[in-house]
Amino acid sequence: MDYYFDSGFAFSFSTVLVIILVILVLLVLASCIKIVPQAQAFIVERLGGYQGTWDVGVHFKVPFIDRVAKRVNLKEQVVDFDPQPVITKDNVTMRIDTVVFFQITDPKLFTYGVENPIMAIENLTATTLRNIIGDMELDQTLTSREVINTKMRSSLDVATDPWGIKVNRVELKNILPPAQIVDAMEKQMKAERERREAILKAEGEKKSSILVAEGNKQSAILDAEAEKQAAILRAEAEKEKMIREAEGEAEAILKVQQAKAEGIRLIKEAAADQTVLTLKSFEALEKVADGQATKIIIPSELQNVAGTLKAMAEVVKD
Repeated sequence: MDYYFDSGFAFSFSTVLVIILVILVLLVLASCIKIVPQAQAFIVERLGGYQGTWDVGVHFKVPFIDRVAKRVNLKEQVVDFDPQPVITKDNVTMRIDTVVFFQITDPKLFTYGVENPIMAIENLTATTLRNIIGDMELDQTLTSREVINTKMRSSLDVATDPWGIKVNRVELKNILPPAQIVDAMEKQMKAERERREAILKAEGEKKSSILVAEGNKQSAILDAEAEKQAAILRAEAEKEKMIREAEGEAEAILKVQQAKAEGIRLIKEAAADQTVLTLKSFEALEKVADGQATKIIIPSELQNVAGTLKAMAEVVKD
């Protein structure tokens, strides 16, 4: 009984030990399998020395010899630095905070090139900013942000290249002049706004006066044009009236002449004797006597007829 008990106990202990060893081996092998995600890189060291850089994918390392020294983020990163005091060329102290956009291009240089890359970039940014602002006056600093950004990006990109870092962009987030400078700027801006307002008001009044004068001019032109058209219409109406009157008189004369011609024709057709003609002559003489002539010449035939008519009148009277 004891023999079998000891053998069974020994068998069970060795089995458990083997299982534990297998589990440990599996854990060690599992720890040697590394998966590098997207936009990252792993720096691997072997016995303390640089072994290689792992890119995206599955990788295996030698247990107890290789180790992942650093995980490097390859995405573009943004660092907002605290405001830095700078002095302009005209001795004005201001505070400027910057934002730096950078990206790691060489994981090996980034790992072994500098001890603290972010702090190094911050100090380098402050130094570069002081050098650039020191060559510019206050007014130029406030109006030349794009120039400052370009100069800083170029300088930082060159300086950080040995660290495996590429500076893509640098932005001046805020420029904070001293309080007295801010007050003076506000007063200047207020005076400038008032000046522009006065100019705009004067220009508006000038344009208004021009428009009023132009309106009066156009009104006078329209009035003169209307008067001209009215005069033309009145003249045309008078002309038309005179034409109508002349046509009426001409038509009346024509009617009279036609009537006289018709009377003569009827007399001829009626074979009128000398007496009728003599009476017609008296009618004509009557019309002549109605005129303004002071002397009237009577034909001899009419005188004889007048004498005959007088004699006949005496006979009738007796």
